[in-house]
Amino acid sequence: MEEKLYKIQRFTFALFVLLISLFTPISEVNAELYPVSEIKKDTPKALVVGIFPRRNRSVTEEIFSSLIQYVQDKLDRPLILKVPSSFHEFWKGVQQDKFDLVHYNQYHYIVSHKTIGHQVILRNYEFGGDTISAAIVVREDSGINSIADLKGKEILFGGGPRAMQSYIFARYLLENKNLVVGDYERNFVVNPPNAIYAVYYGKADAAGIGDKVLQLDMVKNHIDMNKIRVLVRGKQLPQLPWAVKGDMDPQLKTKIIQILSTMQHTPAGLKALNKAKLEKLVVTEDSDYNQHRKIVRSVLGETY
Repeated sequence: MEEKLYKIQRFTFALFVLLISLFTPISEVNAELYPVSEIKKDTPKALVVGIFPRRNRSVTEEIFSSLIQYVQDKLDRPLILKVPSSFHEFWKGVQQDKFDLVHYNQYHYIVSHKTIGHQVILRNYEFGGDTISAAIVVREDSGINSIADLKGKEILFGGGPRAMQSYIFARYLLENKNLVVGDYERNFVVNPPNAIYAVYYGKADAAGIGDKVLQLDMVKNHIDMNKIRVLVRGKQLPQLPWAVKGDMDPQLKTKIIQILSTMQHTPAGLKALNKAKLEKLVVTEDSDYNQHRKIVRSVLGETY
């Protein structure tokens, strides 16, 4: 009898917890960014901001928190920051159209532009420029001096098969030198920094990365960069994009662009940008990513 009563009590408690979670206002879930005490009854619906895990999840959340807070304050509207732990998880969120404002790679953008109508608005300006490329890196003492030397070797690609620089563009560089899939052992790790670490510690022969990853503090402070050599680097192309949902209200879209593209002109905005390892965000058009469309078509046979 006591065991039966215990089971009933446990079920009742679980049901209570479930009901509480189902009816918790979205503003309370996001209380860290938008304190409940400051929310008015007529506060507009929260916007969900998705950031892809170019760095690991905890680092990404930390460095972008001030930028999201800045935009939220200027919009006077709650924002929810979402940073999935892997490229795969992030891409599922994109496909399900879960993000109102999203920061991702060029492949993510051109696919989501065609399939769900995402509209690019801005791109990164970091490390002194608004371009980025792919690179293949090896250890300085590896004895690998050309792409041909990678035949039969293991190449790690950071971020997975949808990583624009680290995989798709990197493959483009390899195939332009007649090294195709099957000529080498192909493996993936969760993000580009981990690919560099694997090469550094002798766990792989080479890594496919975005060249700006070599300048990330989390990489430079972790390994001796003098022991890493760039074997080949591609042409510089437009940086990582920011986009909004295709059905976003035009006035809201314009306001978001205005806030983000002028952050560097205010002390608070510049501080938030610097924390996010950015210098500014540059207004961008869809046609700026046409060269990426050509690379994707060449490597993957996909047309966007």
